Amino acid sequence: MELIRQSRLGALRLPVELGGGGSNIRELFQVIIQLAEVDSDVAHSLRAHYSFVEDLLISPANDQRDQWLKKIASGEIIGNAFTEISSKNVGNMVFETILSPEGDDYRLNGTKYFSTGTMYADSVLVTASTVDGKPVSVIVPTDREGVIIKDDWDGIGQRLTGSGTTHLKNVFVKKEEVILKKEDKTPFNSYLQLYLHAVITGIMRNIVTDAASLVRKRSRTFSFASTNTTVADPQLQQIIGQISSSTFAAESMVLTAADSLDIAVNSAIDGVIDYDSSHTASLHAAQAKVIIDNLALQAATQLFEVGGASATRQSANLDRHWRNIRTIASHNPTVYKARAIGNYILNGTQLPLEQVYF
Repeated sequence: MELIRQSRLGALRLPVELGGGGSNIRELFQVIIQLAEVDSDVAHSLRAHYSFVEDLLISPANDQRDQWLKKIASGEIIGNAFTEISSKNVGNMVFETILSPEGDDYRLNGTKYFSTGTMYADSVLVTASTVDGKPVSVIVPTDREGVIIKDDWDGIGQRLTGSGTTHLKNVFVKKEEVILKKEDKTPFNSYLQLYLHAVITGIMRNIVTDAASLVRKRSRTFSFASTNTTVADPQLQQIIGQISSSTFAAESMVLTAADSLDIAVNSAIDGVIDYDSSHTASLHAAQAKVIIDNLALQAATQLFEVGGASATRQSANLDRHWRNIRTIASHNPTVYKARAIGNYILNGTQLPLEQVYF
């Protein structure tokens, strides 16, 4: 993460004239796939950061926006504190975390879970409700008094994403740290979903590498095998070919959906994205998820078909691929996405709005 700061990788999407890399979304996702191939935890940890950058880029110019673009151009990394464990439905934008006025400024109190990347971040974007129940976002330094970030994520996968609990205990919030948010309604949360599948695609690339390495390293084969060497075994070749083809399909879907996101972003006028373009981007992201989840989990299982019993050793850690994919894929239920797609195809009912307030 320190190398990412130094290289200013977090500014990849910023225009060159603002100190960034000038990349479009497709190019960014190509980088995320490569990064996830090496370390899926690192790639995943940057998800909230890049989403915040994307929101800044489509927002109308103002002093607050310009200040944050400068900080990101200098290498600052942003984390998130969005999710709560409560009886309130996800996405209804009602939070138990409360922002209360204190003179001209505010105090923030609440508890957030699954704060992916926040342990490594310089600042954290927090969603809350005002005392009168309206959604609001604030961004504060992670080292501010009262911000307590716990390394207590106990998921089966993505164990080093820093997805722990964030406690906010009477945190002082300056009035200029309250995010000025537009009240638009577009289903543009597809960015966050597709980002996860860029990470999964990177994991699939790693599975291909591990599968080939397993076969090359094996010095013996089975009595039922059709050849005396594993590298010449047509059945092992076929399995690796299937894994490689699934990975190619996943990457193609992610990048095609990223093209739709680029079109949606480029349609923005005064911070408002064209609704139809945004819906198309959401549709493509959902379609990619429905297929990639199955392909990826299958590939992670097929890996063991080429490795023999020795591949199941704990020291080999090859189960990490399935655990990481399963963890990422569980962020949103695939069955809901598939049903929504089917309803749209059959009845023309557009996908549900997926508003994220930051």
